[in-house]
Amino acid sequence: MSFADAIRSVFGQYATFSGRARRSEYWFWTLFIILTYIAAAIIDAVTKTPIIGLIIILALIIPSLAVTVRRLHDTGHSGWLVLISLIPFIGSIVLLVFMCSNSQPGPNSYGPSPKETGPRQPAPYGAY
Repeated sequence: MSFADAIRSVFGQYATFSGRARRSEYWFWTLFIILTYIAAAIIDAVTKTPIIGLIIILALIIPSLAVTVRRLHDTGHSGWLVLISLIPFIGSIVLLVFMCSNSQPGPNSYGPSPKETGPRQPAPYGAY
């Protein structure tokens, strides 16, 4: 999955917490978030107002949580494990290990393997 495909896939599944997400989809999304936050911080520094960064955070929190839950599903874990990151230091390390883990081969209780079915195509705009 390419960078653009991953971003399209996450935005196409904006608030979809079911299913599975490949490792590349999750990490390309994480790179996109980091680059977007850096750009927002630069704009906020130039304009001396934190409004752009706040809007970006509010707009991207739901798809970030959704892709994290789908990634946990891909490794065979419950999406509720995203709450483990609330435990200081240790929780983030455990979640990082889960995010770096390889996918469970074949279908699991959360759906078919995205590696075997290929990238999920997002619905066309206005098809909801």
